[in-house]
Amino acid sequence: MQQELKKIEAEARRRLELVSDADGVALIRSEVLGKKGSIGGVLRGMGKLPAEERPKVGQLVNEVKARIEGFITDAVSRLDNMAESQALEAGRFDLTRPGRQVEFGAAHPLKQVERDILSSLERLGFTVADGPQVEHDWYNFEALNIPEDHPARDMQDTFFLAPRVVLRTHTSNVQIRTMVKRDPPVRIVAPGMVFRKDDVDQTHSPVFHQIEGLWIDEKANFRDLKGVLKRLAISMFGPDAELRFRPSFFPFTEPSTEVDVRFKDSKSGWLEILGAGMVDPAVLEAVGYDPEKVQGFAFGLGIERIAILRWGIDDIRTFYENDTRFLRQFGRGAL
Repeated sequence: MQQELKKIEAEARRRLELVSDADGVALIRSEVLGKKGSIGGVLRGMGKLPAEERPKVGQLVNEVKARIEGFITDAVSRLDNMAESQALEAGRFDLTRPGRQVEFGAAHPLKQVERDILSSLERLGFTVADGPQVEHDWYNFEALNIPEDHPARDMQDTFFLAPRVVLRTHTSNVQIRTMVKRDPPVRIVAPGMVFRKDDVDQTHSPVFHQIEGLWIDEKANFRDLKGVLKRLAISMFGPDAELRFRPSFFPFTEPSTEVDVRFKDSKSGWLEILGAGMVDPAVLEAVGYDPEKVQGFAFGLGIERIAILRWGIDDIRTFYENDTRFLRQFGRGAL
């Protein structure tokens, strides 16, 4: 009986490989797997077998039936593909079939802003640098002229992971790490995610994104800083963007400034976009530079804030909700 099953399987496979239409497949299915088919004949003959052999033969019958069903599926698929190819070659199309829509991906709006900023600064000679998000207190605060008891730490409520280990509150740690490893001149831009213990609302998030720039050499001055920021503003907002520099305080720069932008055709007035200043000599000394020989400037801006200004978004939380209805508005092409 085992030999008979093997013969039935081999013959069914041979016929299904040669069959040329769906009617032929249906006929083979009936003749092999139908009630009066060849497999049925084997099952009817099992009554003549000894009782101890029937389970083994029954299992073998089921295995053969499963393989033949697989041969039938392959034959149907082959015939479908053949019919489709023939129809295409003949210039006939099935207009009732659903169309195939090609969807193009797009960068997240925050990533678009980051790329635009980096592209603008790279044209001015800046190179991109990176650093860890989990940082030692020295790189995040102390080397930036912010000792443990400095009141500036109150403005940067911090996530501590361990004593003197924090989630970085700014990408300034990248500036410090770069200067520790590299002799001047240094001209870098540091993008990345930062963390502060802010309550979530329309304008605040405990996780957001920054880009910071640093330029250190023998002659870099405040005039150079203003030139870089004006070029950046025009690149981001267009030629109608005007900048205003206001005196401010940051522990790692002296003098320090906050920078506002205004658009000629807008009634919104001045809007703050970033902070900047000349690198404090104490910071240069902390990384081993001689402030008598080199100087420079640094600046930092929030990517979310630039995106909000660029597109008139009124809630920072929408950037993190992964709502495709929101994200499609910023796709360069369809999302």
